Parts: sequence; C-alpha cells; structure tokens
Amino acid sequence: MTSDTGLPVLVIGAGPIGLAAAAHLLEHGIEPLVLESGPTAATAVRSWGHVRLFSPWAEVVDPAAEKLLAPTGWTRPDGQAYPTGRDWADLYLQPLADALGDRVRYDTRVTGVARAGRDRVVDADRDEQPFTVHTVHPDGHEERLLVRAVVDAAGTFSTPNPLGANGLPALGERAAADRISYRVPDLKDPADRARYTGKRTAVVGTGASAFTALAHLADLAQEESDTHAVWVLRRGITGSTYGGGAADQLPARGALGLAAKAAVDNGYADALTGFRTATVEQNADGKLTLVSEDGTRTGHLDQIIILTGLRPDLSYLTELRLALDNRLQAPTALAPLIDPNQHSCGTVYPHGAAELSHPEKNVYLVGMKSYGRAPTFLAMTGYEQVRSVAAHLAGDHAAATRIELTLPETGVCGGTGLHNQPTPTENPDTGCCTTPTTPHHTTPTTNRSC
Repeated sequence: MTSDTGLPVLVIGAGPIGLAAAAHLLEHGIEPLVLESGPTAATAVRSWGHVRLFSPWAEVVDPAAEKLLAPTGWTRPDGQAYPTGRDWADLYLQPLADALGDRVRYDTRVTGVARAGRDRVVDADRDEQPFTVHTVHPDGHEERLLVRAVVDAAGTFSTPNPLGANGLPALGERAAADRISYRVPDLKDPADRARYTGKRTAVVGTGASAFTALAHLADLAQEESDTHAVWVLRRGITGSTYGGGAADQLPARGALGLAAKAAVDNGYADALTGFRTATVEQNADGKLTLVSEDGTRTGHLDQIIILTGLRPDLSYLTELRLALDNRLQAPTALAPLIDPNQHSCGTVYPHGAAELSHPEKNVYLVGMKSYGRAPTFLAMTGYEQVRSVAAHLAGDHAAATRIELTLPETGVCGGTGLHNQPTPTENPDTGCCTTPTTPHHTTPTTNRSC
C-alpha cells in the first residue's frame, strides 16, 4: 500500500494507543484521521483519572509520539515517576492530540464501517474499494467518510462485562441499575463517598479493580463504622487469589492484593466464594440481594460494584470480514499468545501486523480491543502493535515484522509469583498494572496500564 492514495487512514479512538498509531502513521508520511467519541483526548482514561499507573512515565510514552511532541516544547515528565490517569491525559495525551491538530476530531462516534459499495457478502473487487465510515455527532448529525485503512483503537472500557456468571446480565440487573456500578469508586468524590458511606456493598470480581474497591471501602469503614463490603468470588480462595504479594515483580501490584487480603482479614469485608450470580432481587425494604445459580443468597445489600472484566464492542464492524477467536474475541492468530489461562502480560510475546490481520485487508484491531476479553494488555505492547501496523501500511514489511519492543526486567507484569494463573486484572482501555496512589499507603488503586 502506498502513501499517495489521497485518503487518510482511520484511527478510532484518541486514547494512548490510537494517538500513538497516528504518530507512527505520520512518521511514515501517511495521513491519519483520528475519531474520538468524547469531547477531549483520552476520554476513557479521564474516567479513571484518580488511578495511578503501575508503570512509570518511561514506559507509557510512545517513541514516535515523543518525536512529534518535541517541536512543541513539550517536556517529558520524570521517567521514574508514576502518573495518575489524569496526569497521563493532561500531561501527555492531550498535548499529543493537540500536536496532531485537526487530524483529531472529537464528539464523533463511529456507527459503522464497511467497504464502499460492498456488504460483507460481496467478493467482487472488494480489496480495491476504500472503506466507508458512518459517524454521528452529539446533535444527531450523521456523516460518511472515505478512508484507505482502519485501525480500531477504541478499547473496551465502555463495555464492561455484566454480573451474570454466564456472561449475560443477571435477572434484575437492569432493573437495579441505579444502585449498580461497573467502575472503581473514587471516594474523594463527594457523590461516590456518599453513595457508599454507611452502606453494605457487594464487590463482584477477583481482579485488581476488585482489590482496589475492597481496599478503598476498607479505608472508608475505618472512618465510618457502618460501612461494610461483601466480596463475591466465582471461585474459591487459593494461594494465588491475591496475586504474588511480596514476590510480585511489581511490588505495587503485589501490595494491591495484600490490601484486599487485609480488608478481609481485618473484618471490613466478608468473602463469599463459589458464588455465580443468577439474579438480583429487590426486597420490600428497598435492599438488594444477589442469588447464585445454586440458590445461595448474599443477604441484604445497598450497593453493588461489578468488576468482572471487559469485552470489545464489535457492533459497528459487522460488515467487515473479521477473523476472531470464538472464546476471546481476539484476532485468531493473536489469541493463543494472550490466553489468560496460559499468560500474564509479562509472558505475551511482542507481536504486530501479522498477528493482528484479518481476512478484510487493511483492517486492524489494536490496543486493548485487540485482546478481546483477555485481561493482560500492556500499553508498551500496544505501542509495538501500532508501530508494526503503520510500517505495514507504508509498505515497509521488514520493519513491520521486526520486533522492536524490549520489555524491562522489572516494571512489567510477569508470571513470577502467579504460578501461571491468570493475571489478577480486568482492564479496560489500556492495560493491566497500576500503582498505589501513595506508595506506602495500604490502599492501592486499580489496574489500568503498564
């Protein structure tokens, strides 16, 4: 594919991986068009802005993006410091989007992508046709755009998994929506603090986000004695449930599991194991009760926090010919490399355009979206993905197949201490590791990015 077709390459999402993709495309002389559904860059990252990453600045700035930022006078933050999500967005991602200028369009939601004049059934001259992209703006205005290739970096943060153990919403889950959250609470926010103070809250999930919620609620319980948590686990508690602890390659991630363990050990949370939710009941007194598939009940609850993972939104890609693993909903060549039954994010082999390709030529799902339902994504891995994809689209196949990612010996999520169990994380849009807001405090934050 040459760079003089006259059409841009569509990048869906102005998050860390999408903006890095745009920077790499520009480095090859290819014009990107970045469409972001939110009003600013990194809308998803900003929604967990109070969370501090496990990885330092040195590992969350893309090299091509840094080159693009250099002429603007941008100063890279201390490489050894750990940014919060808000820091990442304000100090790096928004300046990067600003450097890209009008190549980034906000408040533009993609509703459909197809080959121009071809639905997914038609073979004739399919690969020679550009892509037509349907979009909608907040005022309802619709638009159609033509692009030469599609790089979907929309992430998965907007599509959390539901409560039901079978992957579907539990009966009554939608009806109780006003008392159910799918996000880690920010207890510095007055509304969130009021929502959980003095309440009995179920936390459903066994990843780092669940650990975070438990630790935060335990801190609140120390100040407000009527506050209590019920930790709902689908499996039993084993030696690896809380992660690697002191043996974890990332001490901050190990501290996260230990904080959750302390919440249980100190009586601020009750662990309810082997509980696979089937129903959310609303009681006459206004309380909620979770009922498992075997009839076990939680007792009365005021609030429910569901942190059971994320999944990709594929609804606007239905007219494209994608090859996705039937379990993970990840590209078929990538799925065996990221299977959470076998890998943590430190054991995933670096990969690029070859593993991300589909039967539909010049379509790539990248970043967290490429991982489907697998929870072990690294931001550094995403940067390597888009470097390779941009090189491939530019016709530099040697660069596309070359591995340029070198993971540090520490600072990534390896299997050490996890005994080959799935990494305790559920991540959204960008990654699997975060660090405590205060390194020596007993309340770490949730997982977002390495």
